[in-house]
This record gives sequence, C-alpha cells and structure tokens, in this order.
Amino acid sequence: MFGSFKSKVSSFLDTVSQKTISAQDIDDILWDFQLVLLENDVSVKVAEKLGTDLKERLAGTQVSLAEKKKSVLKAALRESVLAVLQSEPMDLYTVIDEHRARGAPTILMFFGFNGTGKTTTIAKLAYILRKKKYSCVIAAADTFRAGSIEQLERHADAVGVKVIKQGYGSDPAAVAYDAIQHAKARAVDVVLIDTAGRAETNKNLMDEMRKMVRVAAPDLKIFVGDALGGNAVVEQAEKFNDIGIDCSILTKVDADARGGAALSIAYVTRRPILFVGVGQSYDDLLPFDPNWMVERLFE
Repeated sequence: MFGSFKSKVSSFLDTVSQKTISAQDIDDILWDFQLVLLENDVSVKVAEKLGTDLKERLAGTQVSLAEKKKSVLKAALRESVLAVLQSEPMDLYTVIDEHRARGAPTILMFFGFNGTGKTTTIAKLAYILRKKKYSCVIAAADTFRAGSIEQLERHADAVGVKVIKQGYGSDPAAVAYDAIQHAKARAVDVVLIDTAGRAETNKNLMDEMRKMVRVAAPDLKIFVGDALGGNAVVEQAEKFNDIGIDCSILTKVDADARGGAALSIAYVTRRPILFVGVGQSYDDLLPFDPNWMVERLFE
C-alpha cells in the first residue's frame, strides 16, 4: 500500500538531507518535491498547496547534521500532508442517531463513476450499519446500467437488506422517493440510494443527479472514488462537487501504490473522507483516519 509514494519520498529526503538548506535552495527542493507528488497521482492544485505549505514550514530552518535534517524535513512534510487531509469531523452514527431520535430515516445518496465500486461500497456500509443495529433499505436508483439492479440485489441479499426497485428506464428519483416512503412507514433507520454513474461529464447524468437531490433531499451526499483512478478521480470529484458532496469514500486503497487520490479528493472537495475500502469482504470498509494514512505514507 502506497509503496511508490513512500519510495519516492524516501529518495527525495535522502537527496535533500545531504545539502545545506539555504533560502535559495528551497525553491529547487520544492520543485523536486512537487514532481514526486505529481508522479504519485497528486493533483497539480494539491502539489502546489503542499509545496507552499512546506516552504513556509522550512523557512528559516537551520539544521546541520544530515540525519537530523532528514528528520526535520520528514516532520514538516508529514504535517503538510496531514493539514491537507484534515477537515471538519463528521460522525455518521451521530447523524443517524439524531434522525432516529426524531423518528426520521437518515437518507444517504451515493455518487460515483461506473467501476469505482460504488454498489459494493453501499453493501459494505449496509453490512456495517446492520452490525451496529441500524435497520436499512437500499434504493436501486441506477436504472440506466444493464445488470445494475441484479448486482445490487445480490449484494443486498448477502448482507440481509431489502432493495426497493422499479424497472430499467424508470425515473431514478421515483425509486428514491419510494424507498424513503418505505423507510418512513416502517421506521427504517437508514436509506442508502444507489445512483447511475455513466460519465461525470455527461450533462444528462448531472441533471438527473440534481433532480434526485431535489426529490430525495439526502442528509448526506457521498462521493465514491477509486483510489486507482489517479487524476481522473479528482476530476470526477470536482464535477460531482458542483452538485454538492458532504463526504467521500475511497475504494481500492489496499491496491493503491501511489496514495495521491486521497490527498487530492480531500483537498478539492474540502469535505471529510468517511471510509476507505481495503478489500473485497463486506467488513473491509474502515473508518478513515488522517493519521492512519500519514503513517502509511511515511512509515
């Protein structure tokens, strides 16, 4: 996990720690550092932000010994990365408990491009919620992609959750509405709404998402991004953020050698990452902790 990033950063630190860091050297150091970031799927915006932040942290630093210099550089870099990953905390279970206390379901709507693992992620989250004694229902509101409803039903059956569906080609907003009414009538705690994910640049899709948001009035709009997607996932997050993203879930983190997607998504959306997917099992969805990620990027 994140092997490429760790290797490149270690090499960068070894090179820099052999030099005296003067004021005129910092810009050269930052240029090399930003190249390392770009090679590891960190977006240009984030690379520039981290470079600026690192420059501020290093300004005026006087360190002579190579090993001590490397330690100082690594600490400054860790703090810069942690600052990018930090956001206003969000506790999903507190949100659900507050709604349950009012006798209302919590409505979660999931956005994401096809192939990111969105449907599987919804099933994983439903599994986790059931383990925590919350009742759930899933809305099969991706009525566009062939096989999407059957795929969702297989996952839902495996985790013991009911699916509300209509036929292919039906109005996705109507499916979401039916699921919400079902939840209200039966005192279900959480509605998880799957949505289509054709292409983030598809205007019809984005209009469809806006309509669903108006009809369903979700409590949380959750972006599901593929950690292996590189800068493409950043572009997707920016597009969906036009509709509004409250938080994100990052999938396939266990297979990610570069680590840049999490940094980029956290920065461009300015919203917390709630969970990371680290495997194929239903319990392979872990709460995201910025410190956990920093430790794996720099261990």
